[in-house]
Amino acid sequence: MNTLLWILAGFIAYSLLAALLRTRGILPEYVRVQGPLTTVHTRRGRELLDTLAEPKRFWRAWSNIGLGIALVIMVGTFVLLVYQAVLIVQNPPAPSQVNQPQNFLVIPGVNDFLPLSVAPEILFGLLIGLVVHEGGHGILSRVEGIDVESMGIVLLTILPVGAFVEPSEESQRRADRGGKSRMFAAGVTNNFAVTFVAFALLFGPVIGSISVAPGIAVAGAYAGSPADAAGISGGDRVTAIDGTSVNTTQELDAALLAADDRTVTVELDGERTTSVQRGLIVAGSVAGNPANLTVESGSDPIRVTAVNGTPVYTRAGFEEAVGDSRFARLETSAGERTIPIGAYITNIAEDQPLYNATGAAAPVIITSFDGKRITSSTELQVALDATTPGQTVSVEVYQDGAFQTVDVTLGENPQDGNGFLGVNIFDGTSGLLLTDFGTQAYPAGTYLSLLGGDGGDGAGGLGNAFGGSPLQLVYVSLLLPLASVVLGIPNFPGFTGDVINFYQVGGPFGFLGGGVFILANVLFWTAWINLQLGLFNCIPGYPLDGGRILRTGAEAIVSRLPVDDRHTLVRTITTSIGLTMLASLLLMIFGPTLLGG
Repeated sequence: MNTLLWILAGFIAYSLLAALLRTRGILPEYVRVQGPLTTVHTRRGRELLDTLAEPKRFWRAWSNIGLGIALVIMVGTFVLLVYQAVLIVQNPPAPSQVNQPQNFLVIPGVNDFLPLSVAPEILFGLLIGLVVHEGGHGILSRVEGIDVESMGIVLLTILPVGAFVEPSEESQRRADRGGKSRMFAAGVTNNFAVTFVAFALLFGPVIGSISVAPGIAVAGAYAGSPADAAGISGGDRVTAIDGTSVNTTQELDAALLAADDRTVTVELDGERTTSVQRGLIVAGSVAGNPANLTVESGSDPIRVTAVNGTPVYTRAGFEEAVGDSRFARLETSAGERTIPIGAYITNIAEDQPLYNATGAAAPVIITSFDGKRITSSTELQVALDATTPGQTVSVEVYQDGAFQTVDVTLGENPQDGNGFLGVNIFDGTSGLLLTDFGTQAYPAGTYLSLLGGDGGDGAGGLGNAFGGSPLQLVYVSLLLPLASVVLGIPNFPGFTGDVINFYQVGGPFGFLGGGVFILANVLFWTAWINLQLGLFNCIPGYPLDGGRILRTGAEAIVSRLPVDDRHTLVRTITTSIGLTMLASLLLMIFGPTLLGG
């Protein structure tokens, strides 16, 4: 029985118990239960609302701004959801992790993208969001002369998840449409304000107080690899190889290639050492590789023991055994293979340099570049880094059993300004990821760069591509918890667990020490939750704020039309839009599973 089923069973049990207590008159009148939700009502605090509502002109101006923003988002949300629903019907996508039922619940530990470790920060952000949202409704109710029946808190079973303000229905009917619209928009206005403040603090002094710690951040080690056997695991930092400091994966590769002995001394976290006895393994593979080897997750690694009859233990030994040969005979634990040796190209973009020169479609293997023998993706990338846009180089490619040499005029790489082939390169040799070490790097610098910080040399292309304007930073921050699906890198829930070891503190908030990470997490999730609350409540469907604003707007327009039954027309308009939104949401959630198969 999985966690989701346990939670559902608990909700059902709680609901049944609450219903029993209510029927027996045990629950007081100020406690109301609807399923797993419990609301506790009070009439206290209305004087505070009256005091806060005193600057009426300010609050009306504030909510007018929010109302304008909400109307734009309402229209945009409607168009976007309907457009996405049409696309799903026309071309159903394959189901993904995002479409799993548990991932539509904002419950840390149940939602795959919300780990239990950040539950306190998420709960804090949710409480702030709901309090300011409902507080906005309460203040604007008093500004517009709408009575407040009660205030209170909302509990999910016994956990506090928010607050509410209950305006008087009779007062709402008497209020003018502009006043009601401002009151409905006040909640999302406050959510967006909290989002702005939290992101401003996060992207400014807080992220400015965090930098990447020296060394290579380790996300994990391949099962059965030399690093795994030496006890190197996720959360470690490789800071030196045989006394040579390393800070990027390129420096790590260079240090390992330069090490003569099979056994190397590895410094971890700058303070402890361990010995790694290297052995060459196939840690990954691309489908259709010429060796016809497939590496499956969790299986024993495929070991490479000899090349062209020469025993090999390291990548340097592998390259030496290959020499200038275009082909190599590999002796592996999965049998003997003879393959062409080079950099494996998985995609060739049309109208880009290599495609224009060859007209070939992927896959191909590049075996020579500008007169240099190429045996791996690393060698090809190093060669490309030494070129300039517009430079013409000779490239030898292997495809369908034949070699072809062409002259290629390089384009400009949009990430670093170097020469550009217009291809996707698979890490490793001939479609095989060969390693004599076996660690998987964690993109610590990339994440810090995406949040507006200094990711250093390890920031990578994503950090350079997305980092920039405040709007870009906000957009990327929204994607980080879903990074594995959207950006193709591990999800980033914040500075938690072993991840903290990859960073160090200094700058404006350096005096807080490790507390900077807690502050960063609180700001990150407060901004994330409040923005989600604001956007969700702008959906033009009842009973959300967007639906209520839609109703008052429809009433204002219909009141000017020469029709007899205005109430029916308003109801038809709002119901039609609401049902369209509901259908679009359901298609987005369940469409890929039901239609995509």
